Amino acid sequence: MNFKKICCIGLIALGILSVHAEEQEASVRVLKVLPHFLDAKGLHALSPSLFERDAYQAHLKDHPDEVSTMRFDVHLRLHDSDLKDVQVRVEARFGKGDSIETIKTSVPLKKPKWGKRTWANVTLDKKAYDARSQLIAWRVTLWQGDTKLDTQTSFLW
Repeated sequence: MNFKKICCIGLIALGILSVHAEEQEASVRVLKVLPHFLDAKGLHALSPSLFERDAYQAHLKDHPDEVSTMRFDVHLRLHDSDLKDVQVRVEARFGKGDSIETIKTSVPLKKPKWGKRTWANVTLDKKAYDARSQLIAWRVTLWQGDTKLDTQTSFLW
């Protein structure tokens, strides 16, 4: 057998293995988590521009008296469209002075209208959130009953 045939066979085998590995991947995955401050009107940006969103988030961070709560926008990819009873849980650690507090909340995952990617918006309870404390770390987990499907954490978690 010559070298070209061996390379071709190797590439085909690698392709088959990678397809098989994708099939065994989790049924739902957390792709991205974006924590956002919300103002009194529930807005995280004043316009759809990403530049404007970042500028408004910096403004809200510098003016905690204008912040009502936080929302975590979680970008997900579903491999199995028939998922039922999946919960998106967010745990956020806040610090003020010497104390650290963890706020936990969850929302049910809604089936995407089309495609395999969707966003879940998890808003922290306004009564539990204190704008004077700083977000230290967060963890997002996906649960189906007692089974953990996926996790994504911030650097300091």
